[in-house]
Amino acid sequence: MSLDGHYDDQNIFAKIICGEAPAVKVFEDSDILAIMDVFPQAPGHVLVIPKESARNLLELSPEAASKAITTVQTIAAAVRKALEPDGIFIAQFNGAPAGQTVFHIHFHIIPRREGAEIAGHGKAGMADMAELKQIAEKIRAAL
Repeated sequence: MSLDGHYDDQNIFAKIICGEAPAVKVFEDSDILAIMDVFPQAPGHVLVIPKESARNLLELSPEAASKAITTVQTIAAAVRKALEPDGIFIAQFNGAPAGQTVFHIHFHIIPRREGAEIAGHGKAGMADMAELKQIAEKIRAAL
């Protein structure tokens, strides 16, 4: 899919935002939802999802982009405090050729440990839900 096209309101993140699909929530307000990635590239992988209907950063309004990056910074700080990683990888993809697989704007916050390999996107399999809930609680407590 190229960067030109239409927004699909049936994508998984749109369904999660509308409450039609489950998620392990870390944070939510009227503009942003942060959830645990169910296919984490590392333990503590969080997705920050603006609620505005936009496929990518290039389609997101400046107001929503500002709120999103502020929330990414806040959640990343909470991940650092809660999980004490050696580093934090933050990513955002625009279009399939860039690696985007869900066509609703979102940001990845991935804790990194020195010497630990990062799993390929979706390659490590689905996470244990109980473990995701425990990690989410730690991050929420650090907010």
